[in-house]
Amino acid sequence: MVLTSSTSHVLGTPAPAFSLPDSAGRIVSLGDFASDAGLLVVFWCNHCPFVRHIKQGFAQFVREYQPKGLGVIAINANDTVTHPQDGPERMQADIQTFGYTFDYLIDESQDVARAYDAACTPDFFLFDRDRKLAYHGQFDSSRPRNSEPITGADLRRAADAVLAGRPVPSEQTPSIGCNIKWHG
Repeated sequence: MVLTSSTSHVLGTPAPAFSLPDSAGRIVSLGDFASDAGLLVVFWCNHCPFVRHIKQGFAQFVREYQPKGLGVIAINANDTVTHPQDGPERMQADIQTFGYTFDYLIDESQDVARAYDAACTPDFFLFDRDRKLAYHGQFDSSRPRNSEPITGADLRRAADAVLAGRPVPSEQTPSIGCNIKWHG
């Protein structure tokens, strides 16, 4: 595990297009979320301790915010040759175990991760109705080895603002997690 912080991005940047399969082979594209009031794209995986730490809290966040009009997708861009625990079978297991209601996609080529300039897992990109970047920060300040509760407070504040059509404060704390496992 290499501790990595998300990279800074210019707010207002358009969401890069994607068309990726989920772990069952169904193709999901950016355009599938055109009617949502906001879109959260998160780079995610199965094995990272930072992701494992918030899996249940994030799944609950999504169950609360999808009915409010937030589209949510998770993208697994890790090299599954070197990290087979992030492969489709384990993705399916996590979907069942944690009750994921969001699309969990595979970026085998890692082209989408590069287009988003994703750096870590988890890495959160929240886009407004016009698919302009409104938030690129942490879920909350909880980490695997601190005593902070898992609340999703930072992402909740940003999502509430996006869904209300208000600007998100530009002061945003980067996400921290494991580096994306790039192909050799």
